[in-house]
Amino acid sequence: NPAPASRFRLLYPDAMPLADKLRTVAREIYRAADIALTPSAARQLTAFTAQGHGALPVCMAKTPYSFTADESVRGTTSGHVLPIREVRLSAGAGFVVALCGEINTMPGLPRLPAANQIGVDAGGQITGLS
Repeated sequence: NPAPASRFRLLYPDAMPLADKLRTVAREIYRAADIALTPSAARQLTAFTAQGHGALPVCMAKTPYSFTADESVRGTTSGHVLPIREVRLSAGAGFVVALCGEINTMPGLPRLPAANQIGVDAGGQITGLS
């Protein structure tokens, strides 16, 4: 028996504006009625598009515990508004990340990495590890 034909389809075209891509993901995946972009997030999207990144795909950073951005809301909710407080460009990886609600992302390196304090003294002993 031949394999059934794939029903795969992209959720949105590359040419769709970034805010509309976010809205599409919110509606189609998270069952939201709409998104609520903060003014700064809307400005960031405009800047990303002006910089030539408007065709990138989008990624949502939100709580895994709920379709909403509120982890205390459980179950299969629908019709909510998904708040997007910030967007970040991951140009090297090739996507735009929307931070929804109070989600925290993993921190990067501090301004002064601990490795800067590690060395070897004249006697060959490693220093700066404690």
